[in-house]
Amino acid sequence: MKELIQYISASLVDDPTQVDVTQFRRGGQMIVQLRVAKEDMGRIIGKNGRVASAMRTLLKVAATRENKRVNLDILEPD
Repeated sequence: MKELIQYISASLVDDPTQVDVTQFRRGGQMIVQLRVAKEDMGRIIGKNGRVASAMRTLLKVAATRENKRVNLDILEPD
């Protein structure tokens, strides 16, 4: 799951070295957290959140194929 989000995000942003993806379990669910440079947040979220929504959909499809539950959190850069 982490690799999928890493690949998609790195393809969208200007500075792929600033893409940071972490993954951990909370209860019965996998949480994937994504951080990118402040300048690239608009590219990741997209107009009206369409890019973020598409990434979440792809992640859920991949998780369903493995019988897992997953959630994507896009976090503000530090």
